[in-house]
Amino acid sequence: MDERPEHDDHSQRGLRHVRELEGHLAWLDTFSGVALGVLSAASGIYTYLGVSGLLDDTGAFSFFAAAAYSIAVSVGIFVFWSYMLRLLPAMQNTGNKLKLTGAMALGCAAIIAMSSWLNAAALAGAAAVEQHLATTVQSYQSALEESHDIAISAQALERDVARVRQSFEDLSAQEADGNLSGLAGRGAVFRVLSQKASELSALEEQIAAQSPLIDSAFDEGNALLSQMRALIVEQGPVEARSVAFSEEAVRLAGLVAQLRQLSVAPLVDRAAADLSASVVLPELDGSTPDGQMAQQQTISSVMDVLQLRADSLAQAADQVLARPAPADVVYTPVSAADAVILYAGNFVPSWAGAIAIDLLPAVLVLILMVTQSAIRENRHTAPAVDGLTLGELRAAMYAMREVEQDSTPRPTPAPAPMPKPDTSDT
Repeated sequence: MDERPEHDDHSQRGLRHVRELEGHLAWLDTFSGVALGVLSAASGIYTYLGVSGLLDDTGAFSFFAAAAYSIAVSVGIFVFWSYMLRLLPAMQNTGNKLKLTGAMALGCAAIIAMSSWLNAAALAGAAAVEQHLATTVQSYQSALEESHDIAISAQALERDVARVRQSFEDLSAQEADGNLSGLAGRGAVFRVLSQKASELSALEEQIAAQSPLIDSAFDEGNALLSQMRALIVEQGPVEARSVAFSEEAVRLAGLVAQLRQLSVAPLVDRAAADLSASVVLPELDGSTPDGQMAQQQTISSVMDVLQLRADSLAQAADQVLARPAPADVVYTPVSAADAVILYAGNFVPSWAGAIAIDLLPAVLVLILMVTQSAIRENRHTAPAVDGLTLGELRAAMYAMREVEQDSTPRPTPAPAPMPKPDTSDT
């Protein structure tokens, strides 16, 4: 007995909810178009700034080209979201909703491709270029320090060369006293030892002469790095600073290459190979056959010592040469748009803002979809007659009366009586 009143009460609540939602939608629809236009215009402005940074020319043609592109983007965004706001919430079939949602996803990807990355370039392009400059400075600093470290390690070979030279000088002094071959004086053995000591002494002097050059190149490289860092934080357009930065980068690359060439490790390695291979054996000058034999045996022993010292020097030089060479650093100028993509991970807030300004209407589309689904759900649970307003009910009743009047058969009028014949003349 009570089921019908309860159902009617539920239907009435649902209809009141429908009318409330429709009232909200009607009010929101009054300014939704204006809001969408503002978002589209804002995106177009930032797109214009991004396109302007990509164009090399600054004349009137470039201005009109950038303006035309930004206007096309604004119009495209406005039209696309206008379609979505009207059509997608109105879809009732799930398959149609999915198809239109796929179209919306494709449109969002197109908007990101043609607008959002340019918006990000306008928002964070200068900072991204400065980030590129800072990364380049770090790379140059690493290359400079590694080249300097290798050159300094090669300079440490001077101690190995000095040790070998000193050993040959000591042997020559012993030979001069007759403690090696038994023949005192400056004979054949002495001349061999002195020859190698002189070669090693010349190599030692050459290594020592490299130290001031290495220090000078390293100091100049650090000065250039300081100038490059100053350009990064300097005020003014980043394009002009990038030009000055590239000039300093070329000079710094030359210094890094110079430091690589100043390494004496290859020189020591070649000298070690020549130490035992290029020996000018003097004529034995012993006065007796026994003396000459003693000299020959001593020279053979000296040659063995030479080979051992040469192997020691070569091993020390190979340790320096085995160190990996620093990577070649080449500064490549990038535009603001390319820098934003290259260092996207460092500018997530800017990317989020650039994408949000273009794809924010997608949230409105989803809100409308939920609201329209709620309206349809509440309408379907109530009889159609419960959804009629008072004016609609009156109009329906008036139409029903007209239909009833048109369908009611009207009585056929009785035929008029025939006139009686006149019999007065008879």
